[in-house]
Amino acid sequence: MESPLVIGATVAAAAWSGKFLIGAWQAFKARPVVPRVKRFYNGGFEQEMTRREAALILGVRESAVMDKIKEAHRRVMVANHPDAGGSHYLASKINEAKEVMVGKTKVGASIF
Repeated sequence: MESPLVIGATVAAAAWSGKFLIGAWQAFKARPVVPRVKRFYNGGFEQEMTRREAALILGVRESAVMDKIKEAHRRVMVANHPDAGGSHYLASKINEAKEVMVGKTKVGASIF
């Protein structure tokens, strides 16, 4: 049979570690909420597409080089092409985004 001293030390250690864990959990829950990076763009399309919106659609930076823009356009179009079950509207917006990023903009370029 174990001595009462060992049992008492074990109970005290368990109580101390429980107190520590409860304090750590409360500190964790009370920490300030840091906004996380949003993966998707909230909102619809603007009336006239801006360079910022075009970059968000293609998933590139506004200062991206031509090769990155073409690669991103191809990647997004493969996923949303009308022949593969995608939307004609989204395909036109993706093409318009590429034109805006490349610099070939027309007023009202989208057919929709």
